[in-house]
Amino acid sequence: MSLHLERVEWMPSPPLAPDDGPIDFGHLSRMTLGDAGLEHEVLAMFVAQSVTLVSQLATMPADASALAHTLKGSARAIGAFAVGDAAAQLEAAIARGFDTSAELAELGETVAEARAAIEAILRRS
Repeated sequence: MSLHLERVEWMPSPPLAPDDGPIDFGHLSRMTLGDAGLEHEVLAMFVAQSVTLVSQLATMPADASALAHTLKGSARAIGAFAVGDAAAQLEAAIARGFDTSAELAELGETVAEARAAIEAILRRS
């Protein structure tokens, strides 16, 4: 019995999460069942909510962990996974009693990127 090995060209694996910007619009479409009006509504709500939550988190109030948790869930629901991850890191740092300045800065950056992408979409419609 002989073993035949043939050369197979290497192909990279697909990414675990789409890397098409700060918002995964495919995920958003699935979550809103493809309803463009609903997509725009939840995107507008996220922009408003994220501004409020990031502003509140900057002062590290007593309920900062709950605020970060809320932002994490909202972000992941619309496909803003980088924001969700940054909010999760902030939530974990708060829970451990760590300095949160780096996590707050990262959260601010990811929220700004997501908001810019969302606002561009909302302006086009």
